Amino acid sequence: MTTIDLNSDLGEGFGAWTLGDDAAMLDVVSSANIACGAHAGDPSTMLTTARVAAERGVAVGAHVAYRDLAGFGRRPLPVAPDELYADVVHQLGAAVAAAAVADTAVTYVKPHGALYNSACADAGLAEVVVRAVADVDAGLAVLALPGSELLLAAERHGLRAVAEAFADRAYEPDGSLVGRGRPGAVLHDPEAVAARVLRMVTDGTATAVDGSEVVVQADSVCVHGDSPDAVAMARAIRRVLTEQGIGIAPFAPATA
Repeated sequence: MTTIDLNSDLGEGFGAWTLGDDAAMLDVVSSANIACGAHAGDPSTMLTTARVAAERGVAVGAHVAYRDLAGFGRRPLPVAPDELYADVVHQLGAAVAAAAVADTAVTYVKPHGALYNSACADAGLAEVVVRAVADVDAGLAVLALPGSELLLAAERHGLRAVAEAFADRAYEPDGSLVGRGRPGAVLHDPEAVAARVLRMVTDGTATAVDGSEVVVQADSVCVHGDSPDAVAMARAIRRVLTEQGIGIAPFAPATA
């Protein structure tokens, strides 16, 4: 049976502020990218999200980011390599501890927002991020765009490189993501998004923003948890894939 992983960025509340319906998403997805306190998330939110993920057999990933709560980690920051390395190590340490207390384990790392986009394109940044991951735990996987500098760095360090596609983001003709500031960058129609994901999974293609066809390699498909339509999209994707005989399962073990 063909299977695909569905991942979502979760645990992105902070204090009294909540973002998205994590409980509902954890009923649908198979992997949870849990914010580590840099762009969002706090200790209580991290632990609660890890516990619910563990209860539901959802794999846990560390969603590391630039330390930028005010900008939700979506602003590129000029961080020195040694500082970024230490920041990733620090965030991973928090995620690993929360997962252990929740009776599960972090099995992969996915950078967030500006760090994801920058490290996918910049070999030097990718090297810093992946070196930090490898130094913490060489058994962790790295989740990122196929062919990106992040995945190339993961392979160089002997880490598992997992190719990610995006259900609700528009693609440029070169396979990169359309910047969030541009019209049409984020997709919202659940049925259209579900049909798009089915095509990604079965045919390995998607229609780019200019109407051309782009090759999409997908070991895991991301549905962002902060969209108002996130739960409806995730449910539609799961339903459509299941109807076509495609199972939903983590690419990495849900527990150690």
